[in-house]
Amino acid sequence: MNAFRSLRRHLTAEQVNRYFSMICFFSPAVLGSVVSFVFHGGALWSVVLLAAKRRRLNIDRPTLAMTLAIYTYCAAMVLASIVNGTLRADATHFLPLTTLLLFPISYSTWSITDKATLARIAVLASAAACVGALALTIVQYYWIGMLRAEGGAGNPIVFATVTCLAVIMCLTGAVSGIEKAWKTLTAAILAGVVATAYSGSRMIWVALLIAIVAVLAINRKRFTRSNMKRALVIASACCLLTAVITFPIIVRRTHFLFDDWKALATKGDHSTPLGLRVGLWEIGIDAFRESPLFGHGMSASRAISQQGFEKEYGASQGFNHFHNGFLTALVQAGLVGALTLAAIFIVAISNATRVLRLSADPLERFGATMVVVTVIVYLVGGLTGILVGHDILDSTLMIFLVSGTYLACGQTVAPVRESRPT
Repeated sequence: MNAFRSLRRHLTAEQVNRYFSMICFFSPAVLGSVVSFVFHGGALWSVVLLAAKRRRLNIDRPTLAMTLAIYTYCAAMVLASIVNGTLRADATHFLPLTTLLLFPISYSTWSITDKATLARIAVLASAAACVGALALTIVQYYWIGMLRAEGGAGNPIVFATVTCLAVIMCLTGAVSGIEKAWKTLTAAILAGVVATAYSGSRMIWVALLIAIVAVLAINRKRFTRSNMKRALVIASACCLLTAVITFPIIVRRTHFLFDDWKALATKGDHSTPLGLRVGLWEIGIDAFRESPLFGHGMSASRAISQQGFEKEYGASQGFNHFHNGFLTALVQAGLVGALTLAAIFIVAISNATRVLRLSADPLERFGATMVVVTVIVYLVGGLTGILVGHDILDSTLMIFLVSGTYLACGQTVAPVRESRPT
């Protein structure tokens, strides 16, 4: 009993949040769906604490705007199902929306954490994730013989997305001054970039480059002549080393892309990865034209894609999404779904840019940068993949949006104190 009481005294609400944050930022790339279990478990426990009045619901103006955007999107998806008469068929497809609906609950609990502590946890846990991602990449590529590294996510695109975010967190922490151990972060960045390259996810490579430019542009005033030379030397050395290590896989994936494009252009071959995507886009656009306002319902994607491939290309293929996040929303919920989905990212970037324009506080700018790069990575990756609707991607999106919004423009609140046993 004394040991239990001692543990309770140590595990304060703030301390639990720290451990929770460490797992959330570390696990997506290395432990895969563990991040989903942890995030949802934490959010559900927060619901219990809120119901028991041991936590306060913290809804400030930026959070309210994000919450309204997210809830409007979820309502649009349900409304589309009602209009299409597919409510029963879509019932199981509504489950991923639960992750998004937990945004204000998670925010209320996370906002009791000291901002400086949370920012450092995000950077250091991301650094550990980059190293773990590289270790898994080495095992999967060189030992098991997998052609594309999947990390703990079990999917190369998802693995690349979350590892890319970890890399950018390390870079942001280094250039913003949040974490002083720049040598450690440089090594972690290099590890994460190599792991991302070995995933073979070409669109995430593009997203990574755009996000790096965004981080450097946001923090450009922190560069002086003295540290600019050092930064250029380090960046040049890292780029050269990365190019040497990843050259074979980059060349191979680029060669595959050109081969797929040639096969599609000259032979109309839709059996390649590129051909399948182009076929899906054509089928999705046709489906959107048939029902532009409310779409066809969430459960209709696989049937529409399967029928389209059989009709247009004589192939038996079926997918539950159209390898473009907004096209998938257009097919499932029409313009209503796509516009409300876009509103989530518009509100997020609006909150972030307002802070970057008006604030000089390093922590607030770090949080705003977190939101900006999250939007970049998800939107660019979502052009040829999944935007929302995957457990790891959805949980990671909420973790970064909740933490970034809180650090950028949220208010720290004190938890409701619990009665202690004497």
